[in-house]
Amino acid sequence: MAGRLAGRAQEVAKEDIDKAKVMLNDAARSGSYLYPIKGIAYFLTHPELWKPLRSRLIPYLTLYTGVLGSMFFFTYLPQLAIMAFVNGPLAVFTTAFLILNESSTITSIVSKNYLFQDAILDTFDGTLVARNSTNIVAEGRELKTRGDSIQRLGKALKKPFSGFSINELIRYFMYLPLNFIPVVGTVAFILLRGRSRGNAVHDRYFQLKGWPASRKSKWLQEHKAPYAAFGTVATLLEMVPVASVLFSFTNTVGAALWAADIEAKESEMTKSTAPELRETADKAE
Repeated sequence: MAGRLAGRAQEVAKEDIDKAKVMLNDAARSGSYLYPIKGIAYFLTHPELWKPLRSRLIPYLTLYTGVLGSMFFFTYLPQLAIMAFVNGPLAVFTTAFLILNESSTITSIVSKNYLFQDAILDTFDGTLVARNSTNIVAEGRELKTRGDSIQRLGKALKKPFSGFSINELIRYFMYLPLNFIPVVGTVAFILLRGRSRGNAVHDRYFQLKGWPASRKSKWLQEHKAPYAAFGTVATLLEMVPVASVLFSFTNTVGAALWAADIEAKESEMTKSTAPELRETADKAE
């Protein structure tokens, strides 16, 4: 009996490892993990994209400083006492890491719902305009003929990004206990948060495309490894104290660059198959 259970456990472990290898291979081949880094470079070299962030920077810093200071003052010692039982000497660092993540999440909930919703929307659309993907942006907002990529953005015709969902909050608190497991638990927490983060990076893109929920879900399922890879890198960047707000915007830029590349590939495929379709139609006639 014990031998059968051990054998079954080995089979399950091997199956999970094989699935992980496939996902890692898919993520590596897609290059999606590079887009958060590309977003940083693109953002820094295109000053017009700074405008949405610059207009809300001071309120955000005030909010973040208040949340971070309060979390360390009121919760560091209680959480340290708990973490010390499972992490030992590492508890000093894992507790600080946990509070940074908690503070980032709390700030994200407030800022995305009240401070940054329109700013992130403008940054995403402005990046698409800068990449000459004006056709898809025009599906969701008015576009002006003059000015830089941000100045050209007119009135939004479609509802902006949805706010922080209750499901996302529930997932966060579900995954939070993983941090009690030394090292491995923290890594698992980041990966799970990254997967959740990745599934939301193209919400605006799918909205502009007019995709129903079923098609969006199918697309995400077919490309779950690339989106998880993007989300993991984005999550790590957004956990950096103070700079997290900057990375929230550069990650948005990276997501828009990725969307623009997807659109470009679709256009190339359409152009390459159109002559073949016409030829087939002519032969049929």
